[in-house]
Amino acid sequence: MTKDHEATELRKVIRAASIGNFVEWFDFALYGFLATEIATNFFPSGDATAGLLKTFAAFAVAFALRPLGGAYFGALGDRVGRKRVLAITILLMGGATVALGVLPSYAAIGVAAPILLVLIRCVQGFSSGGEYAGACAFVLEHCRRERRAWYSSFLPVSTFAAFGLAAVVSFACSGALGAAAMTEWGWRLPFLIAAPLGVCGFYIRQKLAETPDFQHVAEQDEVAPAPVREALRSHGRTMLELGLFICTTALSFYMFTTYMTTYLKVLTGHDAHTTLLSNVVALLFAAALCPVVGRLSDRFGRKTTMAAAAGLLVVGAVPAFLLAGGAGVVPAIGGQLLLALGVVSCNVVTAVLLVELFPTRVRYTASALTYNLAYAVFGGTAPFIATFLIEVTGDPLAPAYYLVGASLIALVAAWTLPETSRRPLSETEPASSRGACTS
Repeated sequence: MTKDHEATELRKVIRAASIGNFVEWFDFALYGFLATEIATNFFPSGDATAGLLKTFAAFAVAFALRPLGGAYFGALGDRVGRKRVLAITILLMGGATVALGVLPSYAAIGVAAPILLVLIRCVQGFSSGGEYAGACAFVLEHCRRERRAWYSSFLPVSTFAAFGLAAVVSFACSGALGAAAMTEWGWRLPFLIAAPLGVCGFYIRQKLAETPDFQHVAEQDEVAPAPVREALRSHGRTMLELGLFICTTALSFYMFTTYMTTYLKVLTGHDAHTTLLSNVVALLFAAALCPVVGRLSDRFGRKTTMAAAAGLLVVGAVPAFLLAGGAGVVPAIGGQLLLALGVVSCNVVTAVLLVELFPTRVRYTASALTYNLAYAVFGGTAPFIATFLIEVTGDPLAPAYYLVGASLIALVAAWTLPETSRRPLSETEPASSRGACTS
């Protein structure tokens, strides 16, 4: 196989992994951007804050299913392969998102509406539990070690791009239809976009071959018979230490991508136009920054990247929220760009650590469990806890203090975890890195 052909195949791998990741986060982003409309349709209440809290609680419920999905799909991926599992997860995620778009409201079917909403969110959470960690493994098990962070950085690119598109689509529908129509039925339209995206992603993933690392494990008859038990028994400490860092990745990510919209609109009084413009600019900046951070991580190592990411959040979270709360669009953009520096760094280094820290035979299981447990505890609850902290303390900076505390813990995790940037992904990897990851 020529280097040009290998590079072409790798681009296909990245495209296939990224589109499923895009569908996953597009749905979660829509839920955040349309939280007020969802609250009105499924959790009617005379208290706007109570309705938002219920909506964010349903948002968090989906994350409670993610660790179960991570255990199930991770173990399945370590037994039958990455490709098959990633094809299943994208179909489940896309189908559940479309189901949410056609779900009758509380006014139509009463209490069954919020119950069905929570069930759909559970399906989304369960299926997404097997998506991100599998996508990271799928990409990096094709790559040479010198550029793993750079290539894996395109998964966070697709994440931030999904949030950017979700913001544009949501607010475009709102502007075209008007507030009344958007609240009544227009909010459904963005969710229906997931149908063609899911079908396209499934088609692309079906056309690709299994990863070389998993193929080798299968050919040598080294597939783990009980991946969950083996991962916990043999790699439990590493999973815990990585999980402490990913808690900050999850919290900062949802503060930046989901809660900031509510913060700008509800807490600081920015209008819809200012909120949209600042969100989109910040998300595009974040997407563009991902490959840059990936290059830096490949050059300076994972421990340095982790420490820098956590440090940026420790010193930047409070100023970012203060700045975003200022009058006008420029402070709103500036605050989000400042926060993005630490958020992006956390996300990029997390993507590569999920793969580098675990051996091939239990990689999918260990990384999916670690990632999804952290996101369940700190990611899914972020909007709810942020809203609750402000309600209890009366201090709009309470979410920033919460983020600073989590980032201090991430600094400890960065110190305890080993350096993995030059480590082979498996004992079978040759001393000279495999050539699939050529430019």
